Amino acid sequence: MSDERIVIRRARPDQKRLKPPKDKPLGFGRYFSDHIFMTEFDRKSGWHMARIEPMRLLQIDGAAICLHYGQQVFEGLKAYRGRNDEIYLFRWPKNAERLRNSCKRLIMESVSVEFFGRAVKSLVLLDQEWIPREPGCTLYIRPTLIATDPFLGVRPGDEYVFYVIVGPVGAYYPAGFNPIPIWVSEHDVRAVKGGLGEAKTAANYAHSLHAQDKAAKLGYAQVLWLDAIEHQWVEEVGTMNIFFRFNNDEVVTPPLAGTILPGVTRDSVMTICKHWGIKLTERSISIDEVLDSARTGQLLEIFGTGTAAVISPVGVLSYKGKETTINGNKTGELAKRLYGYLTRYQCGDEDDIFGWREQIDKLDLEQLANP
Repeated sequence: MSDERIVIRRARPDQKRLKPPKDKPLGFGRYFSDHIFMTEFDRKSGWHMARIEPMRLLQIDGAAICLHYGQQVFEGLKAYRGRNDEIYLFRWPKNAERLRNSCKRLIMESVSVEFFGRAVKSLVLLDQEWIPREPGCTLYIRPTLIATDPFLGVRPGDEYVFYVIVGPVGAYYPAGFNPIPIWVSEHDVRAVKGGLGEAKTAANYAHSLHAQDKAAKLGYAQVLWLDAIEHQWVEEVGTMNIFFRFNNDEVVTPPLAGTILPGVTRDSVMTICKHWGIKLTERSISIDEVLDSARTGQLLEIFGTGTAAVISPVGVLSYKGKETTINGNKTGELAKRLYGYLTRYQCGDEDDIFGWREQIDKLDLEQLANP
């Protein structure tokens, strides 16, 4: 950054946004707070004009590179409210590093890990009244980086905007923490080695909509992605990483290998399982092994992991028109244990034995903005 300061312009009362109604579920991604963080980059000035200002519409040229050639990456993390009104962030440096890695893959400029943290903390502190107090609800944080120079030609951008928005969220799935039915895609694929699978970029999510639409029309909540070459090897479920627990007390998750997003919750679950003495294996697992193990009783449970849903149990798999029920369509023992532990940890109700949690409510906003 050529200038490390963050200028703060607070919203006037008439610029503040309506809070969500108390008598309706929050849902996910519908409400946004009073302010937005923004900073801009160009080759001459570097990153500059860092500021927090009242939430507003973005103004970019219709020829902006992000709109035509997809130079756009983003992150997702949360702020959590403790029982005594503490405010916690969970493993935010992992999100900052992943943003930087996504930018490298798309040949984009990026902000430093330290500045990412200051931007997020400053905005969360300013809009802390938006952090819900209801159980199971959090403040979702969406850092985004886009190429904005107006140029119709395929090349990396020279101008970028990094911005952060936040908003209160509840359960990601309408079913909450209940098993979801998923549909195994036989033809559509999410990623190939050497592609964008390990980057958190808009193209990956737009690409997934076709199969997701098929699944929804068939009555399923998500898509289970198989590999792009043999259509046999399990990769991800929807926008989450996936885990399988077998009756030999082994937990298996597919290796990253360039086609799978390196999830922060995935890494957390792996670390926790190993800490609990559970055998955790990263290995390729075929859809045939999954289904055969489910039918013979060897597969005890399946669950997805991600920032939005935390832990999402899988109750039914549909493959080639045939459904297989997992664990009697009930939430598994390990999924339940992990969900409870992680959500307590994130809200300050478990000892921070891994050093993953940062309490930020006692930080001085002015010092964050002007180091």
